[in-house]
Order: sequence, then structure tokens, then C-alpha cells
Amino acid sequence: MLNKRLRNLRIKNQYTQQNMAELLDIELRTYQFYEAGTKKPTLDKLVKIADILDVPTDFLLGRDDYLKKIGVHIDEPIDVPIGQGRVRKHTEDK
Repeated sequence: MLNKRLRNLRIKNQYTQQNMAELLDIELRTYQFYEAGTKKPTLDKLVKIADILDVPTDFLLGRDDYLKKIGVHIDEPIDVPIGQGRVRKHTEDK
């Protein structure tokens, strides 16, 4: 679930994988592993990802029921079909 939400939120926020890797100070391949679901970010990186994408870590981890229980409601990101993940380079004047 983390990998799908990470990809969808990245695209929704118009970041490229390279943008995310640079913001997280990691190699592009490492970030690609996060989205592929073959590697999990450390706790520190997870918090930084949540800050960049402006969502709670619980949302990234799929803890929707817990968030609803405490009164936090977040819209699900739209699923982006594989192959349609091309986005323009993110700029500061977003």
C-alpha cells in the first residue's frame, strides 16, 4: 500500500522520481525501490516523505481506519495507471 500511495501522491503533486530522490537526499534507484515496493524507507525518510507530500505518515502506511477514528479525513489519491506516470519537472513556483 505504501508504494502505491507514494507513487500516486508524487504524481498528484507533480514531482518526478528524481525530484523526490533529491529532496530525500537518496539515490534515484533507492526511491524507485520504494515505489516498486521492494524496499521500505527508514522511519526518518518516511517522515520526510510525509512532510514533502503534506500527508500524515499514517496515511502513507494505510492506517485509514485509525485516522477516521480520530477524526482525520483524507481523500484517497486517484490511482494513476501504470505507464501514465509522466509528469513535468517540479518547480518552486508550484
